[in-house]
Amino acid sequence: MTTFADPSTFPSVFETPAPTGDTSTPTDDTSAPVEVASVEVASVEVASAPVEVATKSFADLGLPPEIVRVLTREGITTPFEIQAATMPDALAGRDVLGRGQTGSGKTLAFGLPLLTRVAEGGRARPHHPKALILVPTRELAMQVADALQPLGRSVGVFLKTAVGGVPYDRQMDALRRGVEVIVATPGRLGDLIERGACNLSDVEITVLDEADQMADMGFLPEVTELLAKTPAKAQRLLFSATLDGDVDTLVKRFMHDPVTHSTDPDQASVSTMDHHTLLIPPQEKFPITAAIANREGKTIVFARTQMGVDRLVEQLRQVGVRAGALHGGKTQRVRTRTLAEFKEGRTSVLVATDVAARGIHVDGISLVVHVDPPKDPKDYLHRAGRTARAGESGAVVTLVLPKQRRSTQAMMGKAGVAPAEVRVRLGDPKLTEITGAREPSGVPVVDEPEPRRERPRGRFGDRPQRSYGDRPQRSYGDRPQRSYGDRPERSYGDRPERSDRGFAPRNGERTGGFRRDNQRNDRRDGSSGRFGARPARTF
Repeated sequence: MTTFADPSTFPSVFETPAPTGDTSTPTDDTSAPVEVASVEVASVEVASAPVEVATKSFADLGLPPEIVRVLTREGITTPFEIQAATMPDALAGRDVLGRGQTGSGKTLAFGLPLLTRVAEGGRARPHHPKALILVPTRELAMQVADALQPLGRSVGVFLKTAVGGVPYDRQMDALRRGVEVIVATPGRLGDLIERGACNLSDVEITVLDEADQMADMGFLPEVTELLAKTPAKAQRLLFSATLDGDVDTLVKRFMHDPVTHSTDPDQASVSTMDHHTLLIPPQEKFPITAAIANREGKTIVFARTQMGVDRLVEQLRQVGVRAGALHGGKTQRVRTRTLAEFKEGRTSVLVATDVAARGIHVDGISLVVHVDPPKDPKDYLHRAGRTARAGESGAVVTLVLPKQRRSTQAMMGKAGVAPAEVRVRLGDPKLTEITGAREPSGVPVVDEPEPRRERPRGRFGDRPQRSYGDRPQRSYGDRPQRSYGDRPERSYGDRPERSDRGFAPRNGERTGGFRRDNQRNDRRDGSSGRFGARPARTF
């Protein structure tokens, strides 16, 4: 089922009746026009249906007023093609297969019906989410959650992401409190289930976003295992920019009589983006790449490997081009910060791998550069889809070495792209005309130290800090030292000595415990000794 919501996509259909000036022809069923006129009438009737779809609002599609108000506040009033085509069936509880061009609004196409249906069922039990959205990458999970959280709050539906690269604690705490919708990558969700923090037995709706990419990345066994843990009668929504044989296994096993909506052919859009193939000499590949990266505007550059991304970013920064690296080898904190800097314009160049191509949505990307041409036409489509999103325009440039020319042409043919092929060298006016290339400054980029953030006024921030320097130090010299010389010495001779058996001395015994004659003990000095004032014996 193919639908088109924008009449301008096919202007010739609407321009056909214009020369006749007869506005009643499409509705005049009693007339007997010639056979050629009847063909024109049929064409106009077929074209009129998309106009009706385009004029529908979100309220007409059956969404709750709370969600419609939030969409209106965000400036979203008219559904895109994929949204208008899939929402009625999704709201009715049917399984849906949806294919639309990257950036065509697939997130809201499955997100709005999901929130509407989940809101009707009340709160979720602890550890038991009611809806599951599976995505291939962390960035895509966060973007889906960011898009749906404001809408979910309006109807009392809470969302939480479950992705790798971040601690388990917050995700497990949220599931323990009860979360209606969980947006997850397959690996982290499997870990949470093994830890007993998540149970999928209450899931009513399951969404697979970018399903073909999950199959290509090797997630198919994990996705199959996760779907098997959900109820067999649960609703399934499968969306992607491409739907091919890789997802047939999932469709046949888990989907029941699905309705297919395809708003775009499985080829790249040539109406909103320009495709160029630049044939370059091998020795000038980096200088040309650096000149293109130094252009005005946001640019995303794709390389094949993580090592290639890091090396290219370092080389660009050495010649004066501020660039950021994004790939699966970075920690989640670094990936989030890099993407935020690119979105905010602090970095105008983002160098990424194919994995990141499925999760990046940044407004204003005007150029996509393939430093390493992709081998798979689907990878080309998803790379190119980072620009010309939601009706904007953009350009896609592929740098091709002489040995890559034949394979790149074959790949683009499968992708449905016929690019303009130009042979350029560094400094050619044609290179500047196509890409806006400028010579870099050559001054290495030095990272400015981040401003020191003040400590937030939190739990302990309101309490004045104790300064140990203000506290008067206790001087032990001021304390009068106890002089042990002032204390009278205790004379051990004055106290009665205990005998070696512990009893009081008996008659005829010395207090020292010696049971000897007095003549044997009176050799001690009696004037100053321990044993009394007996005269000392002289020998």
